[in-house]
Amino acid sequence: MSYQFALTEDHEEFRAAVRRFAEKEIAPNAAEADDKAEYPWRSFEAYRDSGMVRSIYPVEYGGDGGGSLVYALLIEEIARVCASSSLFALISRLAMTPVLEHGTEEMRRKYLPKIASGEWQASYCLSEPHAGSDVASMSTRAVRDGDDYVLRGRKTWITNAGVSDLYTVFAKTDPAAGHRGISAFVVERDFPGFSIGKLEHKMGVRGSPTGEVLLDDVRVPAENLIGEQGQAFSYAMSALDKSRPIVGAQAVGIAQGALEVAGRYTLDRRQFDQRIADLQGIQFMLADMATQVEAARLLVYQACARIDAGAPGVTRASAMAKLFAGDTAMRVTTDAVQLLGGAGYTRDFPVERMMRDAKITQIYEGTNQIQRVVVARRLLEELERG
Repeated sequence: MSYQFALTEDHEEFRAAVRRFAEKEIAPNAAEADDKAEYPWRSFEAYRDSGMVRSIYPVEYGGDGGGSLVYALLIEEIARVCASSSLFALISRLAMTPVLEHGTEEMRRKYLPKIASGEWQASYCLSEPHAGSDVASMSTRAVRDGDDYVLRGRKTWITNAGVSDLYTVFAKTDPAAGHRGISAFVVERDFPGFSIGKLEHKMGVRGSPTGEVLLDDVRVPAENLIGEQGQAFSYAMSALDKSRPIVGAQAVGIAQGALEVAGRYTLDRRQFDQRIADLQGIQFMLADMATQVEAARLLVYQACARIDAGAPGVTRASAMAKLFAGDTAMRVTTDAVQLLGGAGYTRDFPVERMMRDAKITQIYEGTNQIQRVVVARRLLEELERG
């Protein structure tokens, strides 16, 4: 099956619109959100009011019908100025992916329009204290009781914890069945027994809350079961396949922002009676940074184009995009701090924040070590098939 990843004129116009919006409405709040470790409500409200929140949801549920490439452009351009703010666009869409792909029509119509309008936000609750990369070892339970399921357990590392109105929660309905015993549910924050536990004090993306979701015998109506009981491991993996390139787009945005700050600084900074931008060593660093960012961007766009086209090889392409883009963001932001020297090590410039933000792109939605395992397994499978 063929697929295309060249951006159309509409894509470029969308990118330009998001960039203008992000620089005007989100960038001014980025440093404060990081410094105070507070959710950037002004940025979110501007995002909601702009209508851009609709861009990545289907038309039939109040969205504009943009695909994965549109989604990547949106996240990339927001992350270029504020990685924390890019998460409020990313995480709600991730949480709703299992609903879109496997939920009932009634469930979609009940919840998706509220998410697509920005009235509500959503979180994805998969990880647990002892179930991160090893999802099948989760211990959160869901037991059928009449017309409800009763959920008990603790989810950790949940993005938007305490901010979101909806939580897509994965739980064991058959503990003896391993990954075949996992089911997924839409849980509203007002359901009795639902609460938020500890919020993490983090190194980066400090404007996006990350914390525990506590489930103390939460009664969830049976109609809030997503898809079939016991099938949600595959739903979770499918959602992550589609979201990993978007984390890659976030990483590309962070790296692009750092590259631009560093490049402008080298044009202004003078040493030895010349601009440091005229020093060959500096030029080589900038050239390597720019090349790495562009390579990561192309891997991200290619993976998104595969998703949009329904082409094969999405799992490997998504893992490659996330892996390479996350590593690139870490390298480029580190080099950006180096190029600014002592100034880069202070909060007078945003590159130290970007460096701290970049690290998480190598960790969440599957560590980059896990991505290497995924890529290698797919490669070896293809070679064995000949």
